[in-house]
Amino acid sequence: MRKIILNLAVSLDGLIEGPNGEYDWCLTDQDYGMGDFLNSIDTIFIGRKSYDMISADTSMFPVEKIYVFSNTLQNEEHNPNVELVTSAQFDEVVDRVMNEPGKNIWLFGGAEMVAGFMNKNLIDTLVLSIHPIILGEGKALFKNIKDRVNLILLDHKKYSTGLLQATYTLKPKF
Repeated sequence: MRKIILNLAVSLDGLIEGPNGEYDWCLTDQDYGMGDFLNSIDTIFIGRKSYDMISADTSMFPVEKIYVFSNTLQNEEHNPNVELVTSAQFDEVVDRVMNEPGKNIWLFGGAEMVAGFMNKNLIDTLVLSIHPIILGEGKALFKNIKDRVNLILLDHKKYSTGLLQATYTLKPKF
């Protein structure tokens, strides 16, 4: 079965956007492991707001399929690699895609989408690129999480810029 991997940038105070939705604070001066990561995936699960941000140039994500989770977008007929998924289709589509042959799946979305996947215990791995900045205000990564989630640190890497990349898996519940 394929794995769903949450891989994103987060500030030291746990925010994924600044107070005006900005992400200009993300370090882009080097690869930070993204090349290897992109080679390990062939599918993206993405929320509508994040998709709006990248939809002008989906070629920057070299994947076979992008699933956009939204109840408001209309059919993306211009791009056959994009499939819209409504909340009513969520369980069926995620189950189907996870059981198809292929590489891992990148969960690339905002806090609402992360909470939805986290609350259904669907995330296998979290790769958090913790940037050396405190934003003070903005959108928190983890909100509306129903239960406590214990994690196991699998790996970490420190970069000369101060960015710390931590890789976790979920600790099994007993």
